[in-house]
Amino acid sequence: MSDKEFGGNDDLSLPKATVQKIINEVLSTNPSLNDGNGTMSFAKETRDVLIECCVEFITMLSSEANEIAEKDAKKTIAGEHIFKALEELDFGDYVPELSRVAEGFKAESARRERKQTKIEQSGMSSEELLRMQEELFKSAGDKYTGAPEG
Repeated sequence: MSDKEFGGNDDLSLPKATVQKIINEVLSTNPSLNDGNGTMSFAKETRDVLIECCVEFITMLSSEANEIAEKDAKKTIAGEHIFKALEELDFGDYVPELSRVAEGFKAESARRERKQTKIEQSGMSSEELLRMQEELFKSAGDKYTGAPEG
């Protein structure tokens, strides 16, 4: 697939700091990459090539997933479309692990939604909650500075 097919990748990139952080984590946790004095280094030019490869992979994967979603008459690309796209692009070995991670993400999202509803279930208005929070902050500040409570 050519860059022209996707309108060019000149304006597409990944944050260099984030990619460098991932590289450092992988290098530091992989004993086979240890050079005896820490971890193996990774040249900046190599990082930039890795970023280009990642952008190309994401572009190919999203394009394939988009085609699959269109065939399913869907307007939104879902996880199942990504999994099918990975299979189509011969990256099917990644699907089980990605499925596991996706399930964990769904569970975490559901847990966060339940937390939000606890605030809603308190029966207090936003103003009441804010007033209560301000009182707690004042009380904590008074304890910290030694001011008498009351």
